[in-house]
Amino acid sequence: MLGITTAIGAADAALDQRLSDELDAVNAAATPGVAPAEELTVRLEDDGRMVAGLSGWTWGEGAGIGMVWVAEEHRATGLGSRLLEAFEQEARRRGCIRAFVTSFTFQAPQFYERHGYREIFRWDGVPAAGSDDVHLRKDLSTSGSSRVLG
Repeated sequence: MLGITTAIGAADAALDQRLSDELDAVNAAATPGVAPAEELTVRLEDDGRMVAGLSGWTWGEGAGIGMVWVAEEHRATGLGSRLLEAFEQEARRRGCIRAFVTSFTFQAPQFYERHGYREIFRWDGVPAAGSDDVHLRKDLSTSGSSRVLG
């Protein structure tokens, strides 16, 4: 393949967007009748300052959680549960019947387990020895509706 070069680098927003667009086209062709993936975010603010947030997606019957963060001074106060409940409620409204998340052992897999998520896979030693990457799933169709606290 003459003329093809390789470029290796760090963050590349344009590349990420192009890959997303191309994969969206492949996915749409492979899943006729299924609405395209849609981002799903939840933000908690205190006087205009973000104190917690969650970003993920829904696609067909599945919902995925990509990132969750709670400000250190607000951890163990219920804000994480509030984020998760809001995410699951909206995912159900969009027709999702299952949710997925990954969490390193030094993050919060036990938090998700307390909320009905079950471990389906563990990648030992990732990102380093002594840590694991835990993959979890929750059946949203039988867990009832969540009430979001005000």
